[in-house]
Amino acid sequence: MTQAFNHTHYIIRKKVFSILGAKLHIYDSSENLVLYSQMKAFKLKEDISLYTDENMDKELVRIKARSAIDFSATYDVDDSITGEHVGALRRKGLKSILKDEWVILDRHDSEIGTIKEDSTFKALLRRVINLIPQSYNVELDGQTITTFKQNFNPFVTKINVDFSNDPKLHFDRRLGLAAGILLCAVEGKQDS
Repeated sequence: MTQAFNHTHYIIRKKVFSILGAKLHIYDSSENLVLYSQMKAFKLKEDISLYTDENMDKELVRIKARSAIDFSATYDVDDSITGEHVGALRRKGLKSILKDEWVILDRHDSEIGTIKEDSTFKALLRRVINLIPQSYNVELDGQTITTFKQNFNPFVTKINVDFSNDPKLHFDRRLGLAAGILLCAVEGKQDS
């Protein structure tokens, strides 16, 4: 696996105003660019690639929706170099109306964990007042092993990803970063 997936902390940044689609930059804790993605605007079926840099010469990971416009969509995550199916992420559509929730699936589509917004009260408040940053916990085997914390900025969506509670790499970083990208891309659309 490439060095881009060997970090404990990441920062995912997405500029809010982009005419040709969202541009996502993923930095390590020293703010070095380690991954880049440019999502096309006006797509009915999400198909997101992660590249080593802005040149987009070397694709590392592909995130692809199984169906078009699905409230409970499942997104497959594949390693572009090896062709390996890493796993999938499924949005819990109806539950996500009140509080965002995702299911993490392994390569055989068996549930291995969840991604949940931090609190129901804050989630409800966020639906009314769009100024409160979101925070998510990733749970595998009943333990929180990763967190996604959004910083408030009206012009740039910024999510801090912390894998420090997972030193043995139980949660594949490729799947974890795909989740962070989807939180920026998919959850961000509901606020628009």
